[in-house]
Amino acid sequence: MSEFVMLTEAAAFQIKDMMRENEEEGAYLRIGVKGGGCTGLSYGIGFEQEKQEDDHEFEQFGIRILVDKDSAPILKGTKIDYKQSMLGGGFTIDNPNAIASCGCGASFRTATHAGTPEEC
Repeated sequence: MSEFVMLTEAAAFQIKDMMRENEEEGAYLRIGVKGGGCTGLSYGIGFEQEKQEDDHEFEQFGIRILVDKDSAPILKGTKIDYKQSMLGGGFTIDNPNAIASCGCGASFRTATHAGTPEEC
C-alpha cells in the first residue's frame, strides 16, 4: 500500500524527532487531503493514536502511516521530503497529481479533484 505516499529518509528522520519531542512515539502519522486553501485542496499531516475503519495503513522507515480512502487516489505517488538550508528546514510535498498550486505551495488541485477554494 505504500504507493500512496513515499517518505524520504530525511523526512522520516525529522518525523521521528517530532514524535519524540511531542511524546507521540508509537503514534500513527496521518496524511490526508481536505478542501480549502486558495487553490481548492490542502494537505493535512499530523499524529493520531487510532486507526479508522476505512484507513489504508503502511509503514516506512519504522513510521506507521495512515491514509484515508478518499485521500488515497489524490495522494498516489506523492513524495514527502525534508530539506535543510541556512534559513532553516521544512517539509516539501511533491504530488504528481497536482495540476495547479498556490504561490505558497500549501494548496493544490488535481485534474479530477478541484476541492473548495478559499480566500488567501
